[in-house]
Amino acid sequence: MKSIRIAAGQGFWGDWLEAPKNQVRQGPIDYLIMDYLAELTMSIMMKQKRKNPLLGYASDFVDLMSEILPDIAKKNIKVLSNAGGVNPVACAKAVREIANKLGIGDKIKIAAVYGDDISGRINELLEKGHLLKNMETGEPITALKDQIQSANVYLGADGMVEALKNGANIIIAGRVTDTGLTLAPMIHEFGWSMTDWDKMATGTIAGHTIECGAQCSGGNCSYQWESIPDMANVGFPIIEAHEDGTFFVTKHEGTGGRIDIRTVKEQLVYEMGDPKSYITPDCIADFSSIQIADAGPNRVKIWGIKGQPKTEFYKVSISYVDGWKAVGTLVYTWPDAVKKAKVAGEILRARFEKLGLKFDDILTELVGVNSCHGALTDSEDPNIPEVTFRIGVRGHDQKSVERFTREIAPLILTGPPSVTGFAGGRPNVQEILAYWPALIKKETVQSVVDYF
Repeated sequence: MKSIRIAAGQGFWGDWLEAPKNQVRQGPIDYLIMDYLAELTMSIMMKQKRKNPLLGYASDFVDLMSEILPDIAKKNIKVLSNAGGVNPVACAKAVREIANKLGIGDKIKIAAVYGDDISGRINELLEKGHLLKNMETGEPITALKDQIQSANVYLGADGMVEALKNGANIIIAGRVTDTGLTLAPMIHEFGWSMTDWDKMATGTIAGHTIECGAQCSGGNCSYQWESIPDMANVGFPIIEAHEDGTFFVTKHEGTGGRIDIRTVKEQLVYEMGDPKSYITPDCIADFSSIQIADAGPNRVKIWGIKGQPKTEFYKVSISYVDGWKAVGTLVYTWPDAVKKAKVAGEILRARFEKLGLKFDDILTELVGVNSCHGALTDSEDPNIPEVTFRIGVRGHDQKSVERFTREIAPLILTGPPSVTGFAGGRPNVQEILAYWPALIKKETVQSVVDYF
């Protein structure tokens, strides 16, 4: 029975740079998949593209390709990534240039998969009755259309499957689903029908298992985390997929980390929602049908997955400008560190009120005391050695937020004693990018595949 090995090389934009190199060089793989995109990432990339039409993609993907393209060509490894962000064509051209410079251009066929960006079509869509209603509130996007920074549809695996069928070995996509990066090779290699919902759900769940990289091979693991070996050299996960829909989660031999039923289960429940109805563009996957068992050292078997037909909608991720924010910090030291930090917050709030500053929210946190889990104790224990006082504001009055940034430093000489930690200087004022989830009929959007 045919099988393939699909290796995760990246869980997010900013993940460990050595991981994809290790996946390519430390053992056999057939595919390397790399996930770069999140909701906020798209808006960041769109800002880059508006400043420079040649940008708008994950530039470190291009840097990586300059290092591993010779390995990929020699070992016949195929790469699928959503590193294209909002400019897959520019990213593909940049990788093509590198392949030519390395003298292996004839061995590399690059595909750009796009069509997900609908930010330039908002007025057209609204005129045709596609109101892009907020999935949580039901409100149409109409009033906010001029504030939109990015609007991207979550495309499925079909464009990548087409690219593989046409011989591409480097596929650079825009906003495709994280799971589709893994599903596409399984459809292509095994000849699965894209209406075989159990198989589509199998590939989807395989993709979900490795989409966050080392999070299923020991990273960010809550169970006996101290016993996980050699995390400095953690091995990223690999899906060993079989034609019948069975797959194994494993990693290269000799690498650090741990893959067992517990680490895999922790990843499976990540961002899962309704376990019986995990909706993607390709299918609806039933996580409650998963059969899972340890199958040896660093090897977990998954099988028996059930799926349902895909819906008639794509999900749309929209970001829009929703005011400004700024955050500042100071460190107060023993004695009475907590009391000093609390008083600092009271002083600032009184000054804000006297100045007439307008904020939608003011948030004060005492890092080490209440920032993650709320107030752990009402005690102002004078023996706590130090506490970081953090205060943030947000609002639609930009001038108020800008004035806030000038009020932190004066506390050094006009507030409680024993303060430090202001070496970073005055806080920066940042635009707030809010998230607007919506749905759109699938016939409204088409995947596009170009070759380079």
